[in-house]
Amino acid sequence: MAEDTEENTGDGAELSLHSAGELLRQAREQKNLSIEEVAKTTRIPQRHLSSIEVGDFDALPGRTYAIGFGKSYARAVGLSDATIGTQLREEMDNQGHAAYQPETSGYSPANPSSIPPRTLALVAAGLGGVILVGYVIWRTVILQPADFDDISGPTEFAEDNTAEVREDGNAQTVGGTQPSATGTVVLTATETVWLKIYDENGERMFEKEMAAGETYTVPADAAGPQILTGRPDALTVTIDGNVVPALGTAERTIKDVGISAAALVARANTSSTDTGDQSDSANPGSTSNE
Repeated sequence: MAEDTEENTGDGAELSLHSAGELLRQAREQKNLSIEEVAKTTRIPQRHLSSIEVGDFDALPGRTYAIGFGKSYARAVGLSDATIGTQLREEMDNQGHAAYQPETSGYSPANPSSIPPRTLALVAAGLGGVILVGYVIWRTVILQPADFDDISGPTEFAEDNTAEVREDGNAQTVGGTQPSATGTVVLTATETVWLKIYDENGERMFEKEMAAGETYTVPADAAGPQILTGRPDALTVTIDGNVVPALGTAERTIKDVGISAAALVARANTSSTDTGDQSDSANPGSTSNE
């Protein structure tokens, strides 16, 4: 028992020989932490932590800050902040650093209550994203004319996958094979354009503000896919690589327009028939009598 008492007394004497800075440094090294890691955790400049370790209090902003830094350092390495704070006060008193200001100010740069939680930052970022998307939709849909373009017009398919624009602004294919009603439909943005794709039940399939050059492939198994956009003129539509008539030719909102291959081919064929009827009616005397 006497030996134990002597050993404990010896340990206490050895502990008292260590300064607050040495205790902090030893605790840091036992946890395999670099001073850079402690600086990142406590948000205290590395030079101030180094000054505390070597007891260079003149290099610190002031007595109150030195004690606050020391307490934060202690918490970061698992020591008692109260014990380190008391020892720092004693060491600074011995070096002639008087308490020029009340130490009850409690400066604690790493106090969790003063740091915004990560969850709050993520929520704020999410709200910002929702507001941005809402603004884009409002600008595209609400600010467009209330009446929707039925996109029917004198367009026609010819027999090629080479696109050209007629005087009326509608695109048509020239000199190749007619696109298949079961082909793959691809929408390509020629300018920045917002669009929403949904099925016949109103279920959203795709919604985004596409940049120029971005594409969207309409799923082959989609049930009656339709489109809503305020810039149909900013989209090029192809079926198996064949350019088909534009969905619209101006900055005018279209809605509930079918974009399946079958719907696009049927629309183009209907437009072609209507154009032919108008041409015949314009020349009633063109039939020869035998």
